[in-house]
Amino acid sequence: MAEKKHLGDLLVEAGIITVKTLERALDRQKGTRKRLGMVLEEMGVITEEELAEALAKQFNFKTVKNLTSYSFPADLLQMVPQDLALQKLVFPLKRQDVMLALAITDPFDEETIEFISKRTGLKVYPVLTTRQEILSAISKHYLKGEEAKPPQRKRILVVEDTATVATVIKVALEKEGYEVLMASDGLEGLKLALTEKPDLIISDAVMPRMDAYEMQRTLKANAASVRIPIIILTSKASSEDEQKALEAGFLDFIPKPVNIVRVLSRVKRGLELMDTMQKR
Repeated sequence: MAEKKHLGDLLVEAGIITVKTLERALDRQKGTRKRLGMVLEEMGVITEEELAEALAKQFNFKTVKNLTSYSFPADLLQMVPQDLALQKLVFPLKRQDVMLALAITDPFDEETIEFISKRTGLKVYPVLTTRQEILSAISKHYLKGEEAKPPQRKRILVVEDTATVATVIKVALEKEGYEVLMASDGLEGLKLALTEKPDLIISDAVMPRMDAYEMQRTLKANAASVRIPIIILTSKASSEDEQKALEAGFLDFIPKPVNIVRVLSRVKRGLELMDTMQKR
């Protein structure tokens, strides 16, 4: 059997990246625990579609597109619970006899594939696609394409698992005239962001089920939520932590313990900045 080629080599052979770019990506990857594909995406040298195609070639998987154009029966969707679909970015495509075709974005996540196989009693057949495809499919088929009514006030989503901190922020924002949505963990925050389309998100960095960084990466992969600004709250307040947060794409960085005056001023500044950008 031929040895499976490395992702970087496949991308170079396809002319998507150069050898020099691959070397820079591998150097940047050291010590981060990130997949090479994620590093290349962050560098802006590869698209999600190109990555999915390369991974499919590497693992000898098929690919799938345009998931929102198909219909899926309720009993098929029930095989993969909504929260699991969102958290792991997987989507059931088709059941045939003892086989379940499953759209995935990460072929390295064998744990999730094995879990779904045991849960359903079926042999899972992975099919590669992009985060955008799966998020759009989840929004339409699990979340039923729910669209929030246009808010009369600016809508802020607060994602915080400490009830006292969440309540203090909520009360302060409401006093300033904002409409406030609440989520107690990252996965619930992701669902609310996709269905309610808030004007801005304030999120704790470390939370159950999904942290702020994973929630942010997922929202940025979806065309419908890519422009929602996120302010991160964190107890790690060094200059290196702030740089990491800003480089990851967060709009702003607020250290803990929370100072409400600082939160309100950063929210106001963030909303004004987004309004200015939308008018350009």
